[in-house]
Amino acid sequence: MKKIVTMLLAGGRGERLYPLTRDRAKPAVPFGAIYRIIDFTLSNCLNSDIRHIYILTQYKSTSLHRHIQLGWNVLSPILGEFIEVIPAQQRIDEHWYQGTADAIFQNIYTLQDEKPDLVLILSGDHIYKMDYRKMLAFHAEKGADLTVAAIRMDRTMSREFGVIEVDREGKIIGFQEKPEEPRTIPGDPEGILASMGVYIFNTEIMIKRLIEDVRSDSSHDFGKDIIPAMIQKDRIFAFDFRQGDRGGMGYWRDVGTIDAYYEANMDLVSVIPQLNLYDPEWPIFTHQAPYPPAKTVLLEEGRIGTALNSILSNGSIISGGSVQRSILSPRVTIHSYAKIENSILLSGVDVGRHAKIRKAIIDKDVQIPQGMEIGYDLEEDARRFTVTASGIVVVPKWIKL
Repeated sequence: MKKIVTMLLAGGRGERLYPLTRDRAKPAVPFGAIYRIIDFTLSNCLNSDIRHIYILTQYKSTSLHRHIQLGWNVLSPILGEFIEVIPAQQRIDEHWYQGTADAIFQNIYTLQDEKPDLVLILSGDHIYKMDYRKMLAFHAEKGADLTVAAIRMDRTMSREFGVIEVDREGKIIGFQEKPEEPRTIPGDPEGILASMGVYIFNTEIMIKRLIEDVRSDSSHDFGKDIIPAMIQKDRIFAFDFRQGDRGGMGYWRDVGTIDAYYEANMDLVSVIPQLNLYDPEWPIFTHQAPYPPAKTVLLEEGRIGTALNSILSNGSIISGGSVQRSILSPRVTIHSYAKIENSILLSGVDVGRHAKIRKAIIDKDVQIPQGMEIGYDLEEDARRFTVTASGIVVVPKWIKL
């Protein structure tokens, strides 16, 4: 069996997720009540029996390192398994990572140490469930030098993705990075084949192409530089994500903006979510502190703790308040007569009596005073908080209200 090493890119700034990324790296942003974004990619690895993983970090990585230490110290070094964090080290020169390809190049010594046959390159900031073994089998079947995971997207989203053009056998014959006028899927003029940022390389070929790239005046990015340069030189193929999808509905989300992050969280409170968190055959692992079970409290008539179409985490208490279509992370407290709708409350949020929150994201440990309203007067909210064009209010962590 061929030796596989995974390089998981987790160093992105996540500027479009600000203020959620004010104090943490994008992969460390909480998601789905109890998880971090990176947990989905790491869980895919473990469930795919991939257990040689390097995590490349850079930007505001303290909380990410802590999370990996607490929640992902689960593999056996005796069996040669590992999840190892590698901070940016300026090992090659005085620069930090200049792009996705440069991040791998600056850690090329690790690959020379490990001597893998294949390198699986992943991103730590996407939400999906995928069996990478199916993609590895496809890579071997095609005799590929590089395989790129691809998913159908609406052509109107082409400015957000690398767009792949393939022949009938799935061989990549063209690649456009975030084009305004994309090449669409044959027979599907409204669809494009988008790169998911999941790559399988033959190690020898990858190292050769990275060395060529570092000697050129490029942006040192896989999508912009490496893949287009390989099209004329190497055998590169697109792998249809649906063949490896473990969710059953082709669910994959790049949660790189506040709106995308909010919508992906709200997907989870649908009656039948496209992303199934309750599949015992494909669990999503994470670190969970030993908090007590969630609790709703009936104090008296009119002070009934209720939660409808919502996710409640351990340690959360709804004490005479109302929660609808919302996500409560651990240790969230909702006091009497408070009303929460279509919102995401992260760990330690405390909502005072008669407060009202609608279509908002409240970051960790925020104390909402009695009677305060958020999400009802967006002009007033914009004076104090971040408000997106679609009207989502984001309250940063530890703010004093």
